[in-house]
Amino acid sequence: QAHAKVWHLYNDHFRPSQRGKVSIALSSHWIKPQHMTEKNIKECQKSLDFVLGWFAKPIFIDGDYPESMRSNLSSLLPEFSEAEKKYIKGTADFFALSFGATLSFQLLDSHMKFQQLESISLRQLLYWINSEYNKPPIFIVENSWFVSGTTKKDDAKYIYYLKKFIMETLKAIRYDGVNVFGYTVWSLLDGFEWHRGYSIRRGLFYVDFQSHDKKLVPKSSVLFYQKLIEKNGFPPLPENQPIEGIFPCGFAWGVVDNYIQVDTTPAQFLDPSVYVWDVHQTKKLIKVDGVYASRRKRHCVDFAAIRLQISLLQEMHVTHFHFSLKWSLILPLGNLSLINHTLVHYYQCFVSELLRVNITPVVALWQPMIENQELPVSLAKYGAWENTETVQAFVEYARFCFTSLGDHVKFWITMNEPSVKNLTYTAGHNLLKAHAKVWHLYDKEFRTSQKGKISIALQADWVEPACPFSRNDQEVADRILEFDIGWLAEPIFGSGDYPEVMRAWLHRINSVDLYNFHLPYFSEDEKKLIQGSFDFFALSHYTTTLVGSEKEDAVKYDHYLEVQMINDITWLHSPSRAAVVPWGLRKLLKWVKSKYGDVPVYVMANGIDDGQNMVHDKLRVYYIQNYINEALKAYTLDDVNLQGYFFYSFNDKTAPKYGLYSYVANQYEPKPSLKHYREIIGNNGFPGPETPELLCPEEVASCPECHFFRTRKSLLAFVSFIFVAFIVTIFFITYYSKRVERRYK
Repeated sequence: QAHAKVWHLYNDHFRPSQRGKVSIALSSHWIKPQHMTEKNIKECQKSLDFVLGWFAKPIFIDGDYPESMRSNLSSLLPEFSEAEKKYIKGTADFFALSFGATLSFQLLDSHMKFQQLESISLRQLLYWINSEYNKPPIFIVENSWFVSGTTKKDDAKYIYYLKKFIMETLKAIRYDGVNVFGYTVWSLLDGFEWHRGYSIRRGLFYVDFQSHDKKLVPKSSVLFYQKLIEKNGFPPLPENQPIEGIFPCGFAWGVVDNYIQVDTTPAQFLDPSVYVWDVHQTKKLIKVDGVYASRRKRHCVDFAAIRLQISLLQEMHVTHFHFSLKWSLILPLGNLSLINHTLVHYYQCFVSELLRVNITPVVALWQPMIENQELPVSLAKYGAWENTETVQAFVEYARFCFTSLGDHVKFWITMNEPSVKNLTYTAGHNLLKAHAKVWHLYDKEFRTSQKGKISIALQADWVEPACPFSRNDQEVADRILEFDIGWLAEPIFGSGDYPEVMRAWLHRINSVDLYNFHLPYFSEDEKKLIQGSFDFFALSHYTTTLVGSEKEDAVKYDHYLEVQMINDITWLHSPSRAAVVPWGLRKLLKWVKSKYGDVPVYVMANGIDDGQNMVHDKLRVYYIQNYINEALKAYTLDDVNLQGYFFYSFNDKTAPKYGLYSYVANQYEPKPSLKHYREIIGNNGFPGPETPELLCPEEVASCPECHFFRTRKSLLAFVSFIFVAFIVTIFFITYYSKRVERRYK
């Protein structure tokens, strides 16, 4: 009633001359059903009625309280007379809304939730207000989130909540037709925040409450909000727009499978037993005891699983297929005393069949997995990579693989995605030496005859400073990149030793007696051994992470590296919460070039998970389209020597939710994203009307039969001898028969 009287006062006596407008500012939360049932939806409506509708309905609709309040509170709720209803109705020139941490999640009485779930979706609240109150013009008079009271200038969490709220406001305007004409951030400066006092901060300017002068210091959020106002929203950035173009001739288009499906079940043709068909009684085959047919040699066609996998790969039109061998199964004891010849023969058949259909096998010798790190039990049991004996065992294993498979495999990976998160410094030290020794082994003993190439594949997700305006956050991002990627990359592709940033940081934290981390030293000979032990830079990239210097969330704070992990809640995320950030790949590729020069680069794995019932596979289609386009930008605009791209993964059977093929009821079905990837491969990128035609030299057609003869040189020599002898014999027979004829004449 007080609000209505003031509104009428202004309307009758001041509006004609002052030409202003008046309303009431209402604070609200948003709530969503715990389950999508009619009852839960009604409870959500009731919750909003009790908080927002209590004041909004009398003013914006009919002058009376919501019916849900009337039925639940009965006599507790006062009655309006008809005159009062008419007087209150319509007493607002716009809908003034306050939304944020004040009411939502903090001060809302739990009874007001009616057992439903709170949400911070400003867009949905705006849509509801627009629908519920006859599309009023809306002015957001207070909105923001909060950060910890210990946060000073780099308030990344505040920035990303602010970004989310303003972005949702823009979506409500553009996509939902909501008339929002203004937005206000709370607040200008840090202050006393009601029942939480000074334990949180919500200001754009930092205030040191303990200082005498209470000087105002602009936070990173000020710069963010200032830039946003200048641009009047989020205009498309030129660097994020897709480009047209194609990749170079011979670009490797591949797909990844951690481990191929191995099924060495003997074919029926290898059974030497003799059977009789009982056509009269059992109608079954009966084995004849003591009678055996001659045994025949195993052939690759005996493995039905290989034919199926090859046919699926052919449908994708890929040129390369990347998978890892299982060290623990090939050499169960970790040495050559016991060899799984059946498995080795299976691998030989698999790679030879790949070559037969013009698909290049890319084979990793070792990939760490959860159980025993995929090491033979005898090695895993005695320290794994902590033990120097594992280094020599790996070298002998590699020699065996090069000997057994090297005629077919020309593209080797020593170690695929060694996880630095689960690696001690000693283990990493030995791992680097093992890689280098295997590289030199191949270089000296196998490269000349086999003519292949070999390197290591590192996991390399991009790390971005959470506050783009913060020097501290940039230093943190640089540090994490060196610890995550540079740790193993710098010794091989750079100086032969660990990054200086790592040594300096570990020296600093060890000096304060909080930690005792020892980063081993390489001898000069070891540096020479490791430095340059590569033929290309192979990396796996999946997502991008934001990092900050201010401690905000204890759960996501790394005390060892003094880094706060931050989540940009406006980013697109997969069901497993992996962020989809295509531009992170381009930044990573530029970083590799700036650090290690014009080295040939392969994106050896890049992929995203999906959820259940993802019929249209839209997320993966978007992911493939945009990540490959960013790779094209790196090649075209940044001059990165990019040689290939591999998508992860082949199928859901070996990598659930990541595959281009789903696997249900023993059947493989192509997902829509497979067709999209195949189209990009067919176009060799994203050609446009103005893209110049790329004239590639014609590749020599692969000869599937050539491998047969290469591996049977003695047989070929014998056949050649017989053929020559046959020709010579025919010649002499013809020659002498003609002489005899002439003599008789």
